[in-house]
Amino acid sequence: MRIAAIDLGSNTFHLIIAEKKSAHFEVIFKINKPIKLSEDITKNNTIIPAAFYRGINCLKEFKTILEEYNVDIIKAVATSGVRSASNGEEFVNTVRDLTGIEIEIISGEEEATLIYAGIKASGAIRGKSLIIDIGGGSTEFIFCDKNKAYWKKSFDIGAARLMQKFWNSDPLSDLEKKNLKEHLDNTLKELIEFNKNFGAPHLIGSAGAFETFNEMIYPSSQIEHIKSTDININQYRELSNLLVHSTHKERLQMPNLIPLRVDMIVMACVLTDYIINNLNIQEIKLSTYDLKYGILSQL
Repeated sequence: MRIAAIDLGSNTFHLIIAEKKSAHFEVIFKINKPIKLSEDITKNNTIIPAAFYRGINCLKEFKTILEEYNVDIIKAVATSGVRSASNGEEFVNTVRDLTGIEIEIISGEEEATLIYAGIKASGAIRGKSLIIDIGGGSTEFIFCDKNKAYWKKSFDIGAARLMQKFWNSDPLSDLEKKNLKEHLDNTLKELIEFNKNFGAPHLIGSAGAFETFNEMIYPSSQIEHIKSTDININQYRELSNLLVHSTHKERLQMPNLIPLRVDMIVMACVLTDYIINNLNIQEIKLSTYDLKYGILSQL
C-alpha cells in the first residue's frame, strides 16, 4: 500500500510518498516547494493573491505526482498560514475543487502532536527534551521524553511572522533585538514556567532551520541520509552570532544557506538563542523527521 502526506506550511509545501510495509514505511519519493503562503499575511490577515495561486499551482503539481505513483491513501494538512488567514477556508475549497485533494486545517495542538510523532519515529529523543519546530507562521514547542509528551503548545511566532512584525533594518538593529526579546518574554511565559520543574537539558530542532544550521556547520554532512544527529552547541552559537550580525547581502554569499531562509534564518537564530539562554539548554539535536513523518507514522 502506498501512502502520502502533504504538509502545507506557511513557507513551504511538502509532499512525501511511502510504501507501507507491515509495521513500518519506506519513503520512495519526497519533494518540497517554497510557496511563501504567508507572504505579507500580517498586513490584512489574508493569503495574498500571488501566494494563493502559487499554492494552487503547487498542489496541482502534487496531484499529478500522486497519480503517477498510484497512491492509495493521502492525508493533507494545513497549518498556521491557512489556519490564521481570513481566506484560509476559501483556499482549502479551491484546492478541493481543482485537484480533488481534501485538506484538513489542523489546530496548533494537533500540529504539535504530529511533530512529536514524527520526531519520536526518528529516534532523536533521549531523556527529557524540548522539541522546537520553527515554521513560517507559528512555532511549536513540546516538552517530552521517549514515553510521551508532557506539555505542547503552538505560538504565532513563526520566522516569517516575526520578520514582518519586527524587522526593518539591515542587519537587525539593537532596538529590534530588544523588541523581539520583549515579545518573546511576554509570549513564552508559560513555557519558561513549565520548564522550571521539568528541566529539559536537550533541545531537539525539527527539520527546517535546524537542517540549515547542520549543513552550515557540517558542510560534508549528507542530510538526506540522516534521521537525527547532534549539533555542537558552541559551534551553533558561533554560527548564530555570525548570522544575526550579518547583512542580507552577506548571507546571500554564505554556502549551504538556501534563498528561502536567507532572512528567516536570522529569526530562527533569535528564537533558538532565546530558548537556549532561558532554559539552560546543554545539547542540541537535529531531527530531519517532522510533521509530515508524523502523518505517515499515524497512517
